[in-house]
Order: sequence, then C-alpha cells, then structure tokens
Amino acid sequence: MMHKRYPAAALIDFANQVCMARGMAPGPARDVAEVLVEGDLMGHDTHGLQLLTPYLNSLASGAMAGDATIDVIASRAVTETWDGHYLPGPYLVRRALERATQMAREYGTGTIAIRHSSHIGALAAYLEAPAREGFMVQLVCSDPSVASVAPFGGSQPLFTPNPMAWGIPTSSVPIMIDISASTTTNGMSDRLHKAGQLGEHSWWLDADGQPTSDPAVLTAKPPGSLLPLGGLDAGHKGFSLALFVEAMTAGLAGHGRADQPETWGATVNLQVTDVEAFGGVSAFARQTDWLVEQSVANKPADPQNPVRVPGQRALQRKQEQLAEGVLLHPVIVPALKALAEDANVAFTF
Repeated sequence: MMHKRYPAAALIDFANQVCMARGMAPGPARDVAEVLVEGDLMGHDTHGLQLLTPYLNSLASGAMAGDATIDVIASRAVTETWDGHYLPGPYLVRRALERATQMAREYGTGTIAIRHSSHIGALAAYLEAPAREGFMVQLVCSDPSVASVAPFGGSQPLFTPNPMAWGIPTSSVPIMIDISASTTTNGMSDRLHKAGQLGEHSWWLDADGQPTSDPAVLTAKPPGSLLPLGGLDAGHKGFSLALFVEAMTAGLAGHGRADQPETWGATVNLQVTDVEAFGGVSAFARQTDWLVEQSVANKPADPQNPVRVPGQRALQRKQEQLAEGVLLHPVIVPALKALAEDANVAFTF
C-alpha cells in the first residue's frame, strides 16, 4: 500500500502559517513548526505534528502564551533559572540551548532551569545540531500538572513519563538517547486507546494495581497508571529515574507538583557541556567512536536485528524523509486539514 509523503519544508511552512494565523508570534511559531516536524522526520510521530492541534487548543484557551517576555529569576556564571510564562516549549528550549551554549563556550558548561514552560515536544529534536558541533547536551522535563505514572510498588498515578535525553558527540553521527522513566508514553497510550488497540505487553496498571495491556485504564474512574520503566520486575529503576528528573526540573526550577498547577506544560532542565573544555574533542571522540564501533560489531542475538546505537535509526530515517518526503501517521493528516480550514491556510501539497 502506497502512502503519501510530504516535503518537510512544506510541512514546516504550513505549521508556521497556522501558528501565526492562530495568534502565535513569528519567532515561537517558527520554532514550534521546526521542532514538531523534526520529531516526525526522526519517527517520533506521537511527538511531531500530532501535537499541533493540542498546542493550538492550549493557545486558544490561554494556557499557552503566543508571545511574552522570558524572565531570568536567578543567575550565576554558568546557571540561570527562567520563568517562561507558558510560552511555547520549543521556543523556550531553543532559547535555553542558545544561552547554555554561550556559557559552555566561555566556561565549559551551562545549565538553564525553566519553570512555566508549555509542552516541549520530542526531546530528541534538540540534540543533533549541538552534538555535531562538539557539545554534549542533557535535557530532562516533567509536567507537574499531569499524573499518569505510578511509583514502583504503587497503583496510583503520581508522575509523568519524565523523559530524559542526551546528545553525545562522536567524530561522525552523534549518539542520541531519548528515553522516559515509564514503559511507554502518554501520547502512545492515547493513540492506542483511540484506535481501540491493546499494547504489545502489560505496560499499564489498572486502579487496583493489576497489570494490563489495555490503555483504556488511564481514562477509567478511578484511573489506572503507566508502569515505570522496568515494569513489575525492575520498576524501581524507572521510579528512581523519575525522582531524578523531578529533582532536576521541579526542584531546581522551584516549581512542581507541590504547587499543584493545573496548566498543561513542562518544567525543564537543559545542560550543555563543551567537551573541548575537558579532555578535548579528539580524546572524547576516540572514546565514543570506539564504543559505537564495538557496539555495532557485537554479535547479534538475532541476526535479523543487529545492534543499533541510540539515535542511529532516527537519523537515518531523517535523511530518508528529507530526500523522499515525510510519512505522516494516518491520524495526523485529517487533523492538519481541519487546522488548515479553521485558520484559512492552504493544505494542498
């Protein structure tokens, strides 16, 4: 079955026009468009243009700010804390990446904590460019207004999936790690639920704490929860990672679940490290190149599925889709066409 492909540049231009038509300032609109399409390019299609509708709904309700000033509420030589006033997450993270990189160029490292950000999209979308320039990036976020993941041993939702990502330089293709502290994401759970599908494994708990492959438990009364990463056997590891992310985001930004916010968004921590300031770029790449080479050369348990380094397939998919066009998940195109009609923007490509 043939599926239509869409030029990435046209998708970016379309999303940019729709965002501005709905009242978003040009700078934030462009960042939202580029970051969401980057997610689709790499295959993170629950965190690509699928998010455009909820972003614009958030903008229409006033939960997301179309334009505002970022306030720096704490600052030292290599750290800053920002109040983002619920500006679009892609705009805030890109500005934080610029600022933290400036710090890293001068001091070797830079860290920005952000409170009151809107949703930031796929974390992997921010990693490639700085990693190719010799900067290691750590990005983590939580959403203090949402609870969907149970702590290990519990049965009631407490955390979000609390994603964490690292961009790691090599002498060629960077290592790009993007994982969450839960077995799956809210976005994938919602997609499966709307399609009436089950998960491949028992990724959820019902309200009584019993494992299930049915994502519908998340919307039951009372709600079930996502299992932490590691599941029933080793979920203490995902629980521990969730606590780490909460400390790095809510703790350092000074805003989190203890405040019981109701606005959908994110609390973010971004750190940039200039590897040249430590052992040097060549020495760093010598180590990471060796690890990549030995990993992919490792004898596979299944010859049909050789070892892949994190980010390898995503970047291959990105290059393929830049050349051939972006394959959008079937649920996304009707939503984009509805946005086009509402905003009086053409969707004709």
